[in-house]
Amino acid sequence: MNNTPKTSFMRAVQWEGELRHMSVNIIPRPKLLDPEDALVRITTSAICGSDLHIYHGLLGTDEKFTVGHEAVGIVEEVGPAVDFLKPGNRVLVTGFAEDGNLLPKAVLVANELDIVGAGFAEYIRIPWADSSLAEIPHGLDDKEWLPLTDVFPTGWTALSRSGFQPGNTVAVFGAGAVGLMYHVPARLALAASIGAQPINFTRGGKASDQILALRSAGVNRVIDCVGQFCLNENLKPQPDFILREAVKIATNGGGIGIAGLYQAGGPEGYKPEISFAIPELWIKGLQVGSGLVDIKGNIRALVDLVKNGRARPGFIFSNEYSLKEAPLAYRRFEQHQETKVMLKGARRQEDDESLDLHTDTDGFNDVSGA
Repeated sequence: MNNTPKTSFMRAVQWEGELRHMSVNIIPRPKLLDPEDALVRITTSAICGSDLHIYHGLLGTDEKFTVGHEAVGIVEEVGPAVDFLKPGNRVLVTGFAEDGNLLPKAVLVANELDIVGAGFAEYIRIPWADSSLAEIPHGLDDKEWLPLTDVFPTGWTALSRSGFQPGNTVAVFGAGAVGLMYHVPARLALAASIGAQPINFTRGGKASDQILALRSAGVNRVIDCVGQFCLNENLKPQPDFILREAVKIATNGGGIGIAGLYQAGGPEGYKPEISFAIPELWIKGLQVGSGLVDIKGNIRALVDLVKNGRARPGFIFSNEYSLKEAPLAYRRFEQHQETKVMLKGARRQEDDESLDLHTDTDGFNDVSGA
């Protein structure tokens, strides 16, 4: 049984190698290629901080590829070797697809090779569907589930890797899903709304000085949700800024969890030089945990938290756009006019209509510097 789409084309948001420019194009709709594949109709997706890094030319290549790795959708079709999913299941589409073995084969969703496509499209083919997709119940709005595809498990993973224990005090660098804009007042207000004590590091001295003024002994755990593309107190890029601040404010025997992105370089030849306070780290006996998010290891616990009403992470979204409005959404997101945005995906099969087989921009194509 399957719900094979009526048309053979779809809309997709694509990077074409031009800074601050995303296109909405009409491309072939994916088909099942292997017995373990599933075809998923994307209902909603979300723009991530790493999507902005592509937008700025810091990740990816000059070649055209479809973007987006945070999505919720409905299974439309499955291959004959898919055992646990069936058409109609609601699922989370995350940034990784893997075969589920102890030493797994894996592929990134939304990579420059465009192997499996990406989340900013109406449909996506997912290999090894049984182990790559996480089923979720119907009912709750997509916005409550979308954070589970990346930002919620990313924060959860970093907190766990810091050595967190109940009762610990925690300082989080990065007051939003993107993490680069923790000097923006609206984000600080959002942090305060969930019980956190916001620190504006552009006023009253460095964040570390303000935190130590509040807690002279420091904090048990520090979480870096920004990474190398961080800004210092003068709003200037300084890749080692947060790591230095973290070591300074962590208590003896405390820990640091690094969720933010650190990489060796990018298309523009960006090679960050990270100066790390090893002597202070060593003498304090700090635990440091870092690495890619462990979505698969945490997803069931997070699904249960949302399903049972103990977590409602959808509060982080400030707006919703159609897929055709993606260039506008990127621009507003980059300019700090949104905290995090959703893109609405494909129509239902019965609503399918013929598409113009050319670039489908409707006037929303972005312009560099606009």
